[in-house]
Amino acid sequence: MGAVTDSIIARGDLAHLALFLWASGASALAGLALRELAAANRRFDHFVRELARFNRRYSGDDP
Repeated sequence: MGAVTDSIIARGDLAHLALFLWASGASALAGLALRELAAANRRFDHFVRELARFNRRYSGDDP
């Protein structure tokens, strides 16, 4: 990565380097947010299933 950075700096193309770093960081944060959202969705689904099981058990529908 050092050679790429040196090449960009030598050509005076710092704006493109800054834009690339910003886009990389934003993409990483978006990926992290989606991963956490999926985990939260799984936890909520597990909670709803357990709640439905509890309701069935104490309403007399569960054997």
